Amino acid sequence: MQTPEQTDRDIIFQRNVMTSFIRIAALVIVASYCLRIVSPFLSIVIWGVVLAVAVYPLHLRLAGMLGGRPRTSASLIAVVGLLVLLVPGWLVAESALDTARSVAAQIHDGSLDIPPPNPRVADWPVVGDRLYRVWSEGAADLDAALAEFRPQVKRAGEWLLHAAGGFAVGLLHFAASVIIAGICLLYARSGYALSLAINRRLTPRGTHLTDLSIATVRSVTNGVLGVAVIQAVFAGIGFAVMGVPAAGVLAIVVLVTAIIQIPAILVMLPPILWAFSSAEPLPAALFSVYVIVVALSDNLLKPMLLGRGVDLPVLVVLLGAIGGMLNFGVVGLFLGAVVLGLGYSIVRDWLWPQQQNVAPDGGTGQD
Repeated sequence: MQTPEQTDRDIIFQRNVMTSFIRIAALVIVASYCLRIVSPFLSIVIWGVVLAVAVYPLHLRLAGMLGGRPRTSASLIAVVGLLVLLVPGWLVAESALDTARSVAAQIHDGSLDIPPPNPRVADWPVVGDRLYRVWSEGAADLDAALAEFRPQVKRAGEWLLHAAGGFAVGLLHFAASVIIAGICLLYARSGYALSLAINRRLTPRGTHLTDLSIATVRSVTNGVLGVAVIQAVFAGIGFAVMGVPAAGVLAIVVLVTAIIQIPAILVMLPPILWAFSSAEPLPAALFSVYVIVVALSDNLLKPMLLGRGVDLPVLVVLLGAIGGMLNFGVVGLFLGAVVLGLGYSIVRDWLWPQQQNVAPDGGTGQD
């Protein structure tokens, strides 16, 4: 038989359990609705935070050069980022629209002139004969060729419209991320303090995990952007030497595709086809080998650049970046590397608590 004291303790325990359950349920409900409300903007916000973390050292240096004006520095970085993003996008879109209108007008009035293919096109492996036949038919009678391949032309047009719409939406999303990055730069110290407070609630080594997350984001950013710039520069040199039309535009396209992790070989294929159809076989072959090596160079460069300056094995950062991208798209490059890096660090600290890992220099947001 229970004593009155035991009965009182049981009542208090039940009351505490019920109170805790109600609080946790309310917290889960509020958190789930908050997540649903911000979910349409989650990708944009994550990109903004990633950009802010990546350019924060530049923001500090620029603010110092401007006499300690962080607001001016953040505004300049945001404006320059928008100009770098929107001006080339606008020029490419305007050029594509003008070209499409011109081609459509020439097709409508019958003035579009397609030169006959080089006989060497027929010798290309796999697609040479068919491509030579279709090209010859288009050069001889464009209307008949369009009528024969009308379904394919229609599907190609729909795909191009869909791709153009996706490009425009992606450009606007990235522009919004640049603006958010500028705002994050203004409140970087507050954001760093908030992340420290959250991590310290989770683990005593919250400062180390926060600095590790920042260093990982910067490492992945430097690796991705560094590889993209290297590929674009060397591809542009090859295009210019070979005399490929619009070599500068193609180099910019290589840069963009490398940043968003689309294989650069897709951009190299049209210049390769152009080289074999308009140049001698030996220069065309050398050019093809060169651009293919440039396109595949990221497989060698990424393991070398990813993970530099981070207290993590390169393999952990590389696997996290690749796995995150496969699961969550481009933003997964950063999320995957950060999450896997944090998991690795937590497990390492649990197995070997005596080891005190030192955060990389310049890793904190308070530099």
